[in-house]
Amino acid sequence: MARYFIQLSYDGTNYHGWQIQPNAVTVQSTLNKALSTLLRTPVETIGCGRTDTGVHAKMYFAHFDFPSTIAIDSRFIRSLNGILPMDIAIQQLFQVSDEAHARFDAVSRQYEYHLISVKDPFLRHWACYWPYELDLGKMNEACSLLLKQNDFSCFCKGLTDDQSTICKVTDAQWFSISDRLVFSITANRFLRNMVRAITGTLLELGENKLSLKDFTSIMESGNRSDAGSSVPAHGLYLTRIEYPFVKK
Repeated sequence: MARYFIQLSYDGTNYHGWQIQPNAVTVQSTLNKALSTLLRTPVETIGCGRTDTGVHAKMYFAHFDFPSTIAIDSRFIRSLNGILPMDIAIQQLFQVSDEAHARFDAVSRQYEYHLISVKDPFLRHWACYWPYELDLGKMNEACSLLLKQNDFSCFCKGLTDDQSTICKVTDAQWFSISDRLVFSITANRFLRNMVRAITGTLLELGENKLSLKDFTSIMESGNRSDAGSSVPAHGLYLTRIEYPFVKK
């Protein structure tokens, strides 16, 4: 049995997230079906993490096991992309060790949240419309506080008693590119709904509904109800996953 990593990207608009769900179209179920069709053997993938309904991924990894060696070449990738719908694209497929795991071996993950200040019907699925004045300097001051925080329970949805809320954020910043404002955050792991909750809280800060002292108090409280509302899913992108054995 050989194990393979597959790198893909997808527009999450038409999917109920990554993970297979009953009576719902997901990225995982669509990928499994395409691989099974091409390889003429049932294939079950395991992803590097969950993305919610409407969330996009510029970079995503999954792994699967196959009973024989796959002849990986440009024709195989082209054939797989030909089976998949246009909103899912395969970048590469490569064999890894039998112990390699798409979720547990990831050492770093990066997300971006995209905002537009001018209403644009052609971006309605790919950026959140936010026409309000924001104090970007203040928001970036709060980002520096995220790097000093370890416990992110106040930004977690549906926390269970045995779930660790400890994360190591290594980078967080707001910046402008072209027609949009982008929040970028990198960490070793993320909790459920964490990025959207942080983004929503930072936007309240940027609108001067919160002070930096309030932001610090929210993180210290550990209560999700103290933080801001979660922003809509369609502005969120998973942009990078890093593994010790995958070249950047």
